[in-house]
Parts: sequence; C-alpha cells; structure tokens
Amino acid sequence: MAEVTPIAAQTRQRAGKGAARATRRNGRVPAVIYGNKEETLLISLDPLDLSSQLRGPGFFARVFEIQVDKGKHRVLARDLQLDPVSDRPIHVDFMRFSAGTRLNIDVQVTFENEAASPGLKRGGVLNVVRHAIELVCSADNIPETISIDLSGLEIGGSIHISDVDLPAGVEPTISDRDFTIATIAAPTVLKTLEEEEAEAAAAAEEEERLEGEEAVEGEEAEGGKEGEGERGN
Repeated sequence: MAEVTPIAAQTRQRAGKGAARATRRNGRVPAVIYGNKEETLLISLDPLDLSSQLRGPGFFARVFEIQVDKGKHRVLARDLQLDPVSDRPIHVDFMRFSAGTRLNIDVQVTFENEAASPGLKRGGVLNVVRHAIELVCSADNIPETISIDLSGLEIGGSIHISDVDLPAGVEPTISDRDFTIATIAAPTVLKTLEEEEAEAAAAAEEEERLEGEEAVEGEEAEGGKEGEGERGN
C-alpha cells in the first residue's frame, strides 16, 4: 500500500484570480480539491510545507491526505503552477479518488549503482530516454519512483521497460512495444588501448626523428666552422 503523506490546509471562501492573488499576498498558496463526484473545495497551503513536499521525489505520484478543518481528503497532485520569475509555487490542483479508481500516473525514473557499470567506467555516457514513465495503477500501489540498476551495463547496453520489475497491478500505459528507458552511449571520442599505444609509439618515433635531425644539423654546423678555420690559415 502506498505511503500517505499528511499535509494541513485552510479553507478559502472565494474563487477567481483576484481571490487567488489576495491569498498569495497573505503568504499562502491557493489550491483546489476536486473529483470523485464531490463538491470542489477551495483551500490554501503553507508555502514552506508545500516547498518541503516539492523537494522530495515523486510529488505527482504521492498520495496526500489533506486535513481541512475537521475533514480529511485523500488526493493526488494533478497540476502545479510556478511563478515564471521566482519559480515558487503559486497554485496546486489536487484530485480526490476512490479505492477502486485506476489512475494514469507519471512516475519519476531514478538510477543506481552507476559505479558498477563497466560502460560508464570506460567513459560511456548515460543517455536517459525517459525521465518519467506513465503507469496505470490504483492509488494504493503507486511506486514513488522507478529505480533502474546500472550494474554490469556496458557501452551500447540499454534498459527497456521489460527489464523493470513493477509492483503487482502496475502496468505501463504503453503496452504495444518494449520501449527504451536509458542507454549507455559511447563518448564523442573513445580511444581503445591499442589506439593509445599506437599514438604513444608514433609520438616516440617523431621525437627520435627530431632529435636525429638536430644532431645532423649540429654536425654540419661544426664541420662548417672547421672549414672556415682552415681557409683562414
């Protein structure tokens, strides 16, 4: 069963942009609770509490229990509006659900054991194709994140949805193909050991050639000086 995150709220009386601006001026974040064939409820949240929840993983995949006055509402966050300048939250939409509701949820993908990937150790690059995966599941078994283990993955290797162990009753919305989640791509320049050895040998040969030319030039210069001395005598 999914963990439920409690969060406190206060009711607000008026809807509309003017009322929402007034709520923000009073230091609160306006929000609404809707759905499950119940009346829409206008609420406001403490901005510090909301920011704390946003810093954690899987905000849109987390089940919240909002306490308003004497009532509690089990909800999912469905929309979040941010200020375009400060990037602070300015409005949140929460949706109620029932026990039997099947939901489409975008769940964040996380990666672990990068140090155990031979491909990354050799300079490969983790290419994330999907940062989140849309799943169909009930609210009680929403995974907070989808964790991908990179252990043993070589350059050219990939992780597909079929490689992920999803909880029982959880399915990807895309079911007609085994889509790619991430790959280990070769870096822009990947030198093999043989290439590095060949470059080192070529550099050594060039250095020997230059040293030889310098020696010959020195001998010729010395011989020229001796000839000039003989002509002078």
